[in-house]
Amino acid sequence: MCAARFAATATAHVPRPVVWFESGARLLIAGQAPGARVQASGRPFTDASGLRLRDWLGLTEAAFYDRARVAIVPMGFCFPGYDAKGSDLPPPALCAATWRGRVMASLPHIRLTILVGGAAMRWHLGPGPVTERVAEWRKAAADGIFPLPHPSWRNTGWLHRNPWFAAELLPVLRARVAEVMEP
Repeated sequence: MCAARFAATATAHVPRPVVWFESGARLLIAGQAPGARVQASGRPFTDASGLRLRDWLGLTEAAFYDRARVAIVPMGFCFPGYDAKGSDLPPPALCAATWRGRVMASLPHIRLTILVGGAAMRWHLGPGPVTERVAEWRKAAADGIFPLPHPSWRNTGWLHRNPWFAAELLPVLRARVAEVMEP
């Protein structure tokens, strides 16, 4: 359904869905869309963002990629490509509109949802600025949801401007993740 759209991007690539889950998963990582490296590897978060995200969650690589416990379901299943200036294109809304409900229905055991980036926050929480959504993490956490900024290097400045993220949110997040990941 996206072949023509992706062929028209600056990367002129073919769709390659990268979705990672089994029906018994208890932890959902709702990302934005795979990047170019993930498109090439076929495995989610196989880049620097994945290293940072695993650190934030307090998960080893083996635990992070354990499909029986962790579902990694981005808003767009495929790398959306780059525009003519080399910037990331947003995940096509058509993907989530077509597939998200079906995937979520197949994940009845989710106990904790991690929203990575603005696209996931908008889908699950409604419109609002990323910083505001993350700052309201306590309210969302009461419902089993943790909104996070994207772990990209591009957000390093955001992390420095918002030290409460590492000091307050991450310890609570790691404890909840550990609790959900226990057998």
